[in-house]
Amino acid sequence: MLNETFPLSLAPTGMVPNRSMTPHVPLSPQELARDVALCVPIGISSVHIHARNSEGEPTWSRDEYARLVGAVKDVEPTMVINVSTSGRNWSEIEKRADCLSLDGDLKPDIASLTLSSQNFMKGPSINSPDDIRELARIMLERGITPELEVFDLGMVNAIHVMKSDGLLPNLPLVNVFVGNIYGAQATALEMGVMVNALPNNSIWSGAGLGVFQASAQMLALAMGGGVRTGLEDSIFLDVKKTVLATNADLVTRVSEMASCLGKRAMSPNEFRKAALLGT
Repeated sequence: MLNETFPLSLAPTGMVPNRSMTPHVPLSPQELARDVALCVPIGISSVHIHARNSEGEPTWSRDEYARLVGAVKDVEPTMVINVSTSGRNWSEIEKRADCLSLDGDLKPDIASLTLSSQNFMKGPSINSPDDIRELARIMLERGITPELEVFDLGMVNAIHVMKSDGLLPNLPLVNVFVGNIYGAQATALEMGVMVNALPNNSIWSGAGLGVFQASAQMLALAMGGGVRTGLEDSIFLDVKKTVLATNADLVTRVSEMASCLGKRAMSPNEFRKAALLGT
């Protein structure tokens, strides 16, 4: 029997979308809080945050992350917070790990961790083995759960290796990405092979890039997984790229898909309990 509830992660901003691409991407704390406030009643489990500075450019600064996390907590104090340690725009560990130093009420529950280098359409994202393992060590020491971002089968294998080395929690939290031309594609076969290779107790979600966002979400829900959605992964609501989406539009679409299967998104507290966050 498929699970009746599933984790739904909202990735509202990312590092790529900007005002020239869409007016709907939330860049400031106020804009992020607005989008979260609109999405909470529809149903989301967590928010994946990329920080932007006052000019709207990506930044690693913990001060900017603090403002964003605070804005989300003002809207929904129980929200599960997921911060980014992306090395796409900067490679230094000190910068990538800066947001992991947030403490108290602003301490993140989760942080993203991509498990290998890869190419995107406009350039590479470099993740050396040493950097990946060091970020995992910092998260382990800080009591922050890594969200393992995998784009192909080799990255899934890395989960098993790192888990056996004691660098990952016993209950892996995984995002399975499809649709990048340099990685796994949004087919039932390719997603299924990756999911089948995950550790048996993994909590996983499906995410599709660009026009593949909706098809990846449908596959994930049908396979009993969770879902990631948001403007970080696609700024359009349709595959023909004629309708600019809002984050609330994208969450609503997932909710409608899920309702066809008798499912609903976990609340933040349900997700926290299921993923053993804070333990």
